[in-house]
Amino acid sequence: MSIAVFDKTGTLTQGKPVVTDVVGNKETLLLAASLERGSEHSLAEAIVNHAKEKQLVLAKVQGFKAIPGKGVSGVINKQQYFFGKPDKPYSELENQGKTVMQLASKDKVLGAIAVADTLKNEAEDMVAALKSMKITVWMITGDNERTAKAIAKQAGIEHVLAGVLPQEKADKIKSLKSSNSLRSPIVAFVGDGINDAPALAGADVGIAMGTGTDAAIESAGVTLLNKDLRSVVAAIKLSKATLSVIKQNLFWAFAYNVILIPVAAGILYPFTGWLLNPALAAFAMAASSISVVGNSLRLRHIHV
Repeated sequence: MSIAVFDKTGTLTQGKPVVTDVVGNKETLLLAASLERGSEHSLAEAIVNHAKEKQLVLAKVQGFKAIPGKGVSGVINKQQYFFGKPDKPYSELENQGKTVMQLASKDKVLGAIAVADTLKNEAEDMVAALKSMKITVWMITGDNERTAKAIAKQAGIEHVLAGVLPQEKADKIKSLKSSNSLRSPIVAFVGDGINDAPALAGADVGIAMGTGTDAAIESAGVTLLNKDLRSVVAAIKLSKATLSVIKQNLFWAFAYNVILIPVAAGILYPFTGWLLNPALAAFAMAASSISVVGNSLRLRHIHV
């Protein structure tokens, strides 16, 4: 049994989210963008850019604090604000696959902003290809379950791990690896972000997108040279073909040694009086090596 787990943002999606809805007024966007200006998350960049497009002058933030997997907080004009995961559902927006972030003060909710990040064009084809190879596909994300399932449905993914904090990804991968007590599945994880590094290192096979962070690339066992998800399928097909060729080479190498070494040692001499000519033995050794190399070169013609 094989499982492929994909991080959502930047791996399955374009990684270029845009603001689609602002629940509230212009001040909601201004305060949210002011808070997010100190964050490095791609969603934060989308909100800040949207505020700039609206020609809003961002406010100065004091005591900025990033809460991993939750959001950000800070003080603006002596007032404490929090912007991040909502404490109430925004079903209509979330069912459209949009990520909703809520702005609140200490005592009340002030508004919310919805951001959407579109799937990569090849995501659906990639998932279908993996399924045809009998590989179970999962998606892991920090989004809530409604948003996560809406996006996963677009890609044809049936299994979703939603609401996962960055530091929990590695634990989720470990749980999947031990999900079957009779035969542990082989789990591959595909990601591109800094917070994906522990999961990439903990998976049986860590696959980093070539456009990802240095931390992700360093932690992965396989690094793709582009951001095309179909390269994941190609890498798996090529690895299977390589393993098949290795097994073939080992078989013929062992068969050669098992058969010809005893003959060269004279095992047939008592019965037939026949000895293997040294020149023929040398030729057979060279032919064995050539056959192994030739068989390996077939990998060049494998279409992935």
